[in-house]
Amino acid sequence: MQIVEKSGEGLSRVFGVTIPAADLSQKLEARIAEIAPTLNVKGFRPGKVPAAHVKRLYGRALMGEVVEQTLSETTQKVLEDNKVRPASEPDLKPEGDLNAVMDGKADLAYEIAVDIMPEFEPVDAASRSLKRPVYEPTDKEVDEALGDLAKQNRTYEEKAGKAVKAEDGDMVVIDFVGKIDGVAFEGGSATDAELVLGSGQFIPGFEEQLVGAKPESDVTVNVTFPETYQAENLKGKAAVFDVTVKQVKAPVDAAADDALAQRLGVESLEKLRGLLKDNLQKEYAGASRFKLKRALLDQLDEKHSFPLPPKMVEAEFAAIWQQVEQDKAAGALPPEDAAKSDETLKDEYRKIAERRVRLGLVLAEIGRANNVTVSDQELTEAMRQEAMRYGPQAQQVFDILRQNTNAQAQLRAPIFEDKVVDLIVEKAKVKDEKVSKDELMADDDLPAGYGGEAEAKPAKKAAAKKAAAKDEAAPKAEKKAAPKKAAKKA
Repeated sequence: MQIVEKSGEGLSRVFGVTIPAADLSQKLEARIAEIAPTLNVKGFRPGKVPAAHVKRLYGRALMGEVVEQTLSETTQKVLEDNKVRPASEPDLKPEGDLNAVMDGKADLAYEIAVDIMPEFEPVDAASRSLKRPVYEPTDKEVDEALGDLAKQNRTYEEKAGKAVKAEDGDMVVIDFVGKIDGVAFEGGSATDAELVLGSGQFIPGFEEQLVGAKPESDVTVNVTFPETYQAENLKGKAAVFDVTVKQVKAPVDAAADDALAQRLGVESLEKLRGLLKDNLQKEYAGASRFKLKRALLDQLDEKHSFPLPPKMVEAEFAAIWQQVEQDKAAGALPPEDAAKSDETLKDEYRKIAERRVRLGLVLAEIGRANNVTVSDQELTEAMRQEAMRYGPQAQQVFDILRQNTNAQAQLRAPIFEDKVVDLIVEKAKVKDEKVSKDELMADDDLPAGYGGEAEAKPAKKAAAKKAAAKDEAAPKAEKKAAPKKAAKKA
């Protein structure tokens, strides 16, 4: 194997690697000898298939295995021999005629482009001083949560009398047929549909036109489907719905008593209140942890300055900018961003990408120095929780995750990051500070220097800028080089 360092500027390294065709051929012969005894080929006794015949039948496929394994092994060796600590996965770029390589007629030549970890000394966790905002739920909040729960479990009773009319918040039982240009369209009809007026279940403008309708009456509803409607054939189309209102029902809130608790599977109202209080405490504890982590990340960002691997920054920026462009296409950019040029926005969002990469590297280095790892059990539990989000397909999704190393890396990274943050918080000087509910739940502002005029505004006002304040530093905080996966790309 021949290795040549083609470029070594800054944090980027490019190596040229050449593996002679003879070496590949030797590995192919060894692979054929390995599998030949296990083959059952028509015309030959089991395990007695000649190597030459195996090569004719499966040679190209086996050479593909050999090439993939060789790429993985040689890439790892190049990194180890050159004492390279990859900051991200290496990119492999084949050179020459790959078909000739597969046919055993040419050497395997490829380039390895990799960003290396910058050299820096992370701050001592014990030197950090942090304030943790805390807030305890009040009895009034528990009462409000109980009231909301009672509303969610309300029933509807038919209105009686001669002057009954549907009001906002009432439920109407309706039959309807939707037509476009006088022709009924698929999915536009229903019988005995229950619709709560003001709930936003139907397309904009539909429910409002049923306010004031009487039982056993016919109403013509004229609406236009939104341009963002999921059905392509209905986007932006004007439609007429012939609606028959059969019944009008008024909401009846459930009483907050033991009966309500028992309907919800809880023994008593007292225990239900206790559960609601626990839920509020968990919510506020989560917000408190978010604030504490955000303060820690801001400190780590401020205390570290070192060159950043360019490929990591570009990848992070590309992900953020893609979201910005999606928001722009949907008209969802905040006014202060919509008025800026792409050049200005890119400059602001690139700073955020740099922050996320810098924090990811800092946390990765602190984790490495303190032997922080993610166990198989923790990863399995994360995969299980992710799979459960898909309901009936949970087992299928779980099986896919078990086979997908990239997906596992995405699940492992935030676990690793949280463990490192917990490690730092445990060593740091942390003081609890009582705050109001509004202070605890308020959106954080961006740190200075991350948004020009917008830096003093809440981070939630732009999707990309929110990334700077979200409960993650960088998605690749623990992701290490995976030559085998990179080899598959090549």
